[in-house]
Amino acid sequence: MPEAEYNATELMIINAARLLKDGDQVFVGVGIPNLACNLARRTHAPNLQMIYEAGVIGARPNRLPLSIGDPTLVSGALSVCSMFEVFSLYLQRGNIDVGFLGGAQIDQFGNINATVIGDYQHPKVRLPGSGGSMEIAAWANRCYIMTPHQKRRFPARVDFRTSAGFLAGRAEREAAGVRGGGPQAVVTNLGIMEPDETGEMILTALHPGATVEEAQANTGWALKTAAHIRVTEPPTENELRILREELDPAGIYLKGGG
Repeated sequence: MPEAEYNATELMIINAARLLKDGDQVFVGVGIPNLACNLARRTHAPNLQMIYEAGVIGARPNRLPLSIGDPTLVSGALSVCSMFEVFSLYLQRGNIDVGFLGGAQIDQFGNINATVIGDYQHPKVRLPGSGGSMEIAAWANRCYIMTPHQKRRFPARVDFRTSAGFLAGRAEREAAGVRGGGPQAVVTNLGIMEPDETGEMILTALHPGATVEEAQANTGWALKTAAHIRVTEPPTENELRILREELDPAGIYLKGGG
């Protein structure tokens, strides 16, 4: 991609934020998903409600939280409850519109690996694991995934299924009985992938300067493309200002984003 006044991390955050709707109930993690949600709330989605798995409903953090248990999440929140109540009374009942997810590997049906690279019994790398992502992937009405577009992150088949996408296709996910809608978009630094009628992730949008060939070269399966690939709007000055000056002024997540 050509030189620009924003980096890859900012590009992913801004495009993920644009997917959120005003009034969405969003299950938020720390890091770049948190930045995307707070950006959406400060721009086009002022009624977005952020929910953290530690038990905070309607969070309005005054600074960047360091973890899901950071005390800044409680100040000004609508409600504080237990982690069990968040998962059982909100997520599993269908009250969560959006879950943000990430992982070391995402395959062609949106399944996520955050457990091991290589064989499970003798892994090359042991990763942090699921946390709440397995249940979020199963029960949220829609899920968005954010990750850099690199071939090692997009194998045809993940080494371990930590969180379910469409498994081997939409029919298999439906047969499994999970209610959630599954992954609706994978946002990368090159573009956006969305599921087709079978649940396979296909390229539907490119960011300015990115090409289909570049996306295909960085994907571990024969990446299909939509009939009409749209080009996303570049980040605006206001979006970048909010990110850099209000949400992450210290550059904890934004610096070094490529």
